[in-house]
Amino acid sequence: MPTPVKPAMLKLLDYCRANAWAGYDPYDALNSKIFSALPFLNSRWPRLILTQGLKRSPIDVRRFLGVPKTQNPKALGLFLSAFVKLSETDVPDRDQLIHFMIDRLQALRSTGTEYSCWGYSFPWQMRKGVVPAGTPNLVCTTFAANALLDAYDRSGDPRCVPMATSAAEYILNELYWTNGGSIHSFSYPLPSTRVQVYNANLLAAALLCRIAKLTGEGKFLAPALDATRCAVAQQKQDGSWSYGELPSQQWIDNFHTGFNLGALRAIGLYAQTTEFDDSLRRGFEFYRTQFFREDGAPKYFHNRTYPIDVHAVAQSIITLTEFRDLNPSSLPLADKVLQWAMDHMWDERGFFYYRVLRVATIRTSYMRWSQAWMLLALATRLSEPDRTTTCAGSGASRVLVSNVTSGRGND
Repeated sequence: MPTPVKPAMLKLLDYCRANAWAGYDPYDALNSKIFSALPFLNSRWPRLILTQGLKRSPIDVRRFLGVPKTQNPKALGLFLSAFVKLSETDVPDRDQLIHFMIDRLQALRSTGTEYSCWGYSFPWQMRKGVVPAGTPNLVCTTFAANALLDAYDRSGDPRCVPMATSAAEYILNELYWTNGGSIHSFSYPLPSTRVQVYNANLLAAALLCRIAKLTGEGKFLAPALDATRCAVAQQKQDGSWSYGELPSQQWIDNFHTGFNLGALRAIGLYAQTTEFDDSLRRGFEFYRTQFFREDGAPKYFHNRTYPIDVHAVAQSIITLTEFRDLNPSSLPLADKVLQWAMDHMWDERGFFYYRVLRVATIRTSYMRWSQAWMLLALATRLSEPDRTTTCAGSGASRVLVSNVTSGRGND
C-alpha cells in the first residue's frame, strides 16, 4: 500500500466533519435562489442550462447564485458505511459518528409516505417536469438502507433493521414491475418509469436478498432473483453492460459497472446461489482490463479516458479491493488508481477534485459525489490490507458488500 492511506483518510474526514457533512452537488443548481428572485427563469430550458452549466464549469459560482450547501441522504449513507469499516484505533469517536449518521438518516427520510425511503437534497429537471427535493428514489434508498444494515452488523442499533426493511417494502411494493413474465424490473428514477436500468435493478435485487436473508421473509427473494436474471441476460458477450435498455442509454461506464459487480456478489451471498458466478467473473475481467490506463488513471467510459471523474476513482478502488480474489493484480491496480488520484486530484486542504479533463481540472469540491465516495474508498482500502475474500457461491463465509447499492444522471 504505497500511498499513505490513513493520513489522507483522516484529513478528508476532518474536512467533511468541519463542513458538517454538507456541501455542493454536481446537480444542485435548482436549489439556487435565482429561481425565486427571477421566477420567469423557472422553466425547463433555464433549469437544464443552469444545471449543466454549473456541472461543467471549472469555476464554482454556486455561492453567488445562492445555492446552499446541504446534507444529502446518499452521502450520509456512504459516510455511515465508511465509518463501519474503520476501527476505533483509526477514528476514536467512530461509534458516536455511526450513531449520528443513523440519527441523520432517520431525520431525512422522505415525507408523505409510509415507508422509510430517501431522495436527493435538490430538485432536478426531467424531460417532463421537475422532481422535487426529497422525492424518494431507488438509488438513494438502497444506499441508505444498506448503510443502516452495515451499521446494524457493527452496533446492533435497533432502529436500523426496521428502517431497512421498510425500504425494501417500498422497493417491492412501489417500484417492482413486470410485463407479464419476460421482464422483471424496478422503476428508476420514479415509480412511473418503466425502463430497465441494469445497475438499479441489481442494486435493488441485492438489498431485497439481504433483507430476505436477515428477516426470513421469502416474499423479497423471488422478485429479486427474477430481476437479476433479466439484468444478467443483458450482459454482453465481452462481460460488459450498457447503462440501460433505451437507445440513449447504451454507454458503458466505470462506476455503474462496479455497482453491477458488487450487487451480483451480494446477491450470490445472500441468496446462497452460484447461478451468477460466471456473469460475475466475466464482468470483472472486462472491468479490470478495460477501465484503466497503464498509469492507473481510471477511464470514465470503456472506450475513452476523459473525463477522469472522482466517482470512478472511488468505485475503482472499492471494486478492485473487494474483488482481488478473482485476480492477483487487482490490489496493486487499486493502489495505482489511488496514487494517481493523490497526485492529480487531491487538494492539501483535505478534499478531492471533481474531474480531470483533457485540458483542465475542475477543482470544485462536491460532498456527495466526491468526498463521501472517496472516504468510503479509503476506508475500504484501509480496512482490507491483505485479507483474501472469496467469491459468493465458492465457499464464501464473508464477502464485502457494503457498496452493493450507485456517470450520467444523479447516481
